[in-house]
Amino acid sequence: MKVDFPIIQIMDEQGNVAEPSAKERLTRDLALEFYKQMVRIRLFDRKAVSLQRQGRIGTYAPYEGQEAAQVGSALALGGDDWMFPTYREHGAAFVFGHSLRNILLFWNGRNEGCVPPEGKKIFPPGIPIATQIPHAAGAALAEKIKGTSCAAIAYFGDGATSEGDFHEGLNFASVTKAPVVFFNQNNGYAISVPTEKQMNSETIAQKAVAYGIPGIRIDGNDVFAVYYETLKALARARNGEGPTLIEAVTWRYGAHTTADDPSKYRDQSESHGKRERIDPILRLERFLKNEGYFDEGLLKALEEEASAEIDKAVEEMEKYPPANPADIFDYVFEKPVWTIEKQKRDYLQLIRGGM
Repeated sequence: MKVDFPIIQIMDEQGNVAEPSAKERLTRDLALEFYKQMVRIRLFDRKAVSLQRQGRIGTYAPYEGQEAAQVGSALALGGDDWMFPTYREHGAAFVFGHSLRNILLFWNGRNEGCVPPEGKKIFPPGIPIATQIPHAAGAALAEKIKGTSCAAIAYFGDGATSEGDFHEGLNFASVTKAPVVFFNQNNGYAISVPTEKQMNSETIAQKAVAYGIPGIRIDGNDVFAVYYETLKALARARNGEGPTLIEAVTWRYGAHTTADDPSKYRDQSESHGKRERIDPILRLERFLKNEGYFDEGLLKALEEEASAEIDKAVEEMEKYPPANPADIFDYVFEKPVWTIEKQKRDYLQLIRGGM
């Protein structure tokens, strides 16, 4: 079935303003803030991949190439809003104010990594696909019932739209007019399965039609389009008009996780070509140069500042007190049960060399 969900774009691949009416909104300060945050989270992503390769953290989910989608949407949120990330939105969480040390602790297998700073409503990363979507709808409805102006954003990939939780979450939010934005980052692959083999829909945005809510498709590598369309969706949510489904069309250069080899199912030459053509940071850098906002020393200064911040967080993560192995057993149930207690005894004996 042919549907018309055109991709919304403000800035083209050469950094030119594709929508002249938006020109006055694209201020120097706003553009530089986007650039700073995108550089910051890219450097973190590369550092995390390096840490994993060195055995200093566990399996890691990279996001390089998706910085505009994460930064633009995160900066559109209000400080009291809810964020429901997957295992790949640590860039967005970082921008939204999560502790970088705790993000690293999460990837080091520590429960403490799920704890956001005081006052920040950042849900633990959703590992089972799409399970965070109903949670976001429920939290948003709770805010509506309490009479606040807070909204929620739920992140997910294209593969999540094939899960029941996606449909249940959208239907529930639609019926209750919950103030939530469903933010899809469509990378074209659900691990190794390309979109055309996963669904018969031409777009993800059109799935909103079934639930009577707006569905929009945006250029996910255009940070301006991401930011302003997310702002619109959040304003609609706060005004009591209900949820919006946003499909941000983007591209991730690397693997699904560091345990994956994308060359087995994806033409990597295509990925290399996209890096030169549609890279979100390069595109914004072109805009800054076009407008006369770019200082040659800017990138170096930003990289030095971000690298120092990241190195400090790595040091804090590695100095963190050792985990208590008993914790994974002691907090399963409110009161101990014999099966868990037996598993605990056996495991502790094993790691002490008793088996």
